Amino acid sequence: MPTGEVITFSNVTKTFGAARAVSNLSFTVEPGRVTGFLGPNGSGKTTSLRMLLGLVTPDSGTATFNGVPYRDLPHPLSTVGAALEAASFHPGRTARNHLRVYAIATGLPRTRVMEVLTLVGLGEHATQRVGGYSLGMRQRLGLAYALLGNPGVLVLDEPINGLDPEGIKWIRGFLRHMAAEGRTVLVSSHLLSEVQQSVDDLVIIARGELVHLGPLSSLETNTAPQVVVDSPDREALASALTAAGITFAPGRSGLLAAATDPGHVGHIAFTAGVELSVLHRQKAGLEEAFLALVGGERSL
Repeated sequence: MPTGEVITFSNVTKTFGAARAVSNLSFTVEPGRVTGFLGPNGSGKTTSLRMLLGLVTPDSGTATFNGVPYRDLPHPLSTVGAALEAASFHPGRTARNHLRVYAIATGLPRTRVMEVLTLVGLGEHATQRVGGYSLGMRQRLGLAYALLGNPGVLVLDEPINGLDPEGIKWIRGFLRHMAAEGRTVLVSSHLLSEVQQSVDDLVIIARGELVHLGPLSSLETNTAPQVVVDSPDREALASALTAAGITFAPGRSGLLAAATDPGHVGHIAFTAGVELSVLHRQKAGLEEAFLALVGGERSL
């Protein structure tokens, strides 16, 4: 059975020109658990994963597997399985031939190719050219490549993107199964709703900085009561709240105001002459807590 490795980011920083993509990032990922690596698009997730896999050199700090950088791993494909892009396959090759190239290059048995294709549900499509694959099928092929060396660590960037509901249900169960075998599973996403049913721990970054680290349950228990408020003239409502010193963030059904008393928020709107369409108390859920941590940023 593959052995999971502890992933450690230690004070990692990376800049591109004048833009700082990742700033002093430190966290660990433990074996036997599924860790969600979350943040809005452009928050530094992919850059962080590329530094972990030796594709980008950090300006300072280290990203390692049990203290060893990826470039120094004696058997990288059998230690770490990674899938960063679903569309990076040659469209003219079949899925089977694509994986055979990697198996031969790394000294793995060719029988492993059909094993992993069957494992991810592509056994019947092994001889089909990848150019005819849907985005969801390419996601599965990327996962098959990551599993080729039967690694103890899985690093997956947005693996649920493009999957249909059946595929999403399947991959959630699959990730849980991989962690239950003792592997280390790190999964990135820009949407908490995509991964909240499958992760144990959360690492959340925004603007390249760590903003939350802990078990999934900690995200909800750390949130405070809020008031949901909305108006046909949301701009006027936002101005009234700002003038009253009440902070807020976008929510599913209105603005999430950092207040405990709906009556107080209603009085602010009444005084400002703002008509309200929604007003009620709500304890923030996981998605609202996530948005609050990343400053209300939404992916476009």
